[in-house]
Amino acid sequence: ASTSTIYSPAHTSDPSMCLIRVSRYTEKCHANPLSPLKPYEFQIVRAGDVNHDGQLDFEEFTEYLRSHEKRLKLMFRSLDRNNDGQLDVGEIQQSLHNLGVDVTLEQAAKILQSMDKDHSMTIDWFEWRDHFLFNPLHNMEEIAQYWKHSVMLDIGELLTVPDEFSEKEKQSGFVWRQLMAGAVAGSVSRTGTAPLDRLKVFLQVHGQSSDKGNVWRGLHAMVKEGGLTALWRGNGINVLKIAPETAIKFLAYEQIKCLMRGSKEAGTLKVQERFVAGSLAGATAQTVIYPMEVLKTRLTLRKTGQYSSVADCAKQILQKEGILAFYKGYLPNMLGIVPYAGIDLAVYETLKNAWLQRHTEGSPHPGVLVLVGCGTVSSTCGQLASYPLALIRTRMQAQASVKGAPQLSMLTLFRSIVAQEGVVGLYRGIAPNFLKVIPAVSISYVVYEHMRKVLGVGT
Repeated sequence: ASTSTIYSPAHTSDPSMCLIRVSRYTEKCHANPLSPLKPYEFQIVRAGDVNHDGQLDFEEFTEYLRSHEKRLKLMFRSLDRNNDGQLDVGEIQQSLHNLGVDVTLEQAAKILQSMDKDHSMTIDWFEWRDHFLFNPLHNMEEIAQYWKHSVMLDIGELLTVPDEFSEKEKQSGFVWRQLMAGAVAGSVSRTGTAPLDRLKVFLQVHGQSSDKGNVWRGLHAMVKEGGLTALWRGNGINVLKIAPETAIKFLAYEQIKCLMRGSKEAGTLKVQERFVAGSLAGATAQTVIYPMEVLKTRLTLRKTGQYSSVADCAKQILQKEGILAFYKGYLPNMLGIVPYAGIDLAVYETLKNAWLQRHTEGSPHPGVLVLVGCGTVSSTCGQLASYPLALIRTRMQAQASVKGAPQLSMLTLFRSIVAQEGVVGLYRGIAPNFLKVIPAVSISYVVYEHMRKVLGVGT
C-alpha cells in the first residue's frame, strides 16, 4: 500500500482518522510482510522500529508519526521568519541559501508550488505537514543535499571542484564515507577502461608516427607486444593515486575556504568562489602527487621488461634524469586545471539550474541520474577545453634523458605539434578518451551507488 493513502490530506487535527488509516496500513504490511518496500517506506520502518524486529506495528507507527510531526513543526517554525504562519517564496529561497544552495525567486516559486495545494503561493502548516509526514526523505535539507553535492563519478580525470560539506556532515564522518565511495568507484572504473586510457597516452606521445593509429590497431599492437596484461600497464599507480589526490584536494579546499572567508564556520561558497578555491585546491593536490603522474605515464609507455616495478621505474628516472624529471610537464598541467575546473563547474551548475527551472512541479530534487548526466556533459566540455595542455603535459612527461634527444619546452612543443600535425595534432588520442566516457560513467555509477549503500551514505 502506498503511504500516501494512509494520511488524510484534509486540514484536520483529529487523530482518530489518521489512526484508522495507520491501522489499515499496518494490517496490510503484516498480511504481506515480504512485499518490497519503497525507499521512503524503508526509512519509515527503520526510524519507527523501536524493538528492531524488522516490522512496524500499530504502536510504533503512531509513535513515529507523533515524533516526526513534532520535528516538522520545529522545522516549519524555524523557516517561518516573520512568524505569520505561512512560508512564502522568499523564505524558501533563504532556507535553501542557508543550506548551501542559491536559487532564484522563480526557482524557489516552483519548489513552493510542489507543496502548495490551495494555490495561494504560500505554504501553511497543514500543507507542510501533509507533504512531508509520510515522505521523510524529501525535506528541505534533503532537497539541498541533492543540489549541493555532485555525484562522484570518475572518468579518469580528478580536476573537478570539491563538494561543499556542512559541519554536521564533517563531524558525522559522512565526508570520508562519501569520498571513499567515490575512490572505490574510480578505482573500478579506471581499471575497466585502462586499455583505452593506455591507448590514449600512446597516441598523445607518438601521434602519427605510432603504429597504433586507431583504436583496434592500437589495442592489437599492445597485446602483440606484451600479451593481454599489457593493456593494463600503468593502471596500478593510476588507481593508487586516487585516494591521496582526493584527500589532499578536499583538505586543501577546506583550508582555502577558511582563508577566503576568514572563519572555519564561514558557511558555503558562491559559485565563483568555489571555482577559485577548487582550482587552488586542485593545484595543491596535483603539486603533491605529480611525481606519481610522471611514473604513471612512464609505466604506461614502457616496453616488456623495461621496469620491474614502480620503485624500479622511480629509481631509473632519478639516476638517469635527476629529481626534476618528476616534474616534467608540471606547467601545462597547472594551466590545464583552470579551464577544466572552470568549464566543468560552470556547465554543471548551468545544467542543474536549467533542470530545476523546468522540472520541479512534481519533485523539487533532480535525482541521481540527472546529476550523472550533468556531470558527464560538464566533464566532457572541460576535457575539450583542456585537452591540448594535457597532451603537451604527457609528451613532456614521456621525454627521456637520451643523449642527443631534444628536451622541448611547453611552447616549443606546442609550436612543433601545430607545425607538423596541424591543430588536429593537439587532440591526438581524444577518440579513445571519449570512447571510455560511457563505460567509465556506467561502471563508476553502479559501483558508487553500491558503495554508498555499503558505507551508509544516504539512500
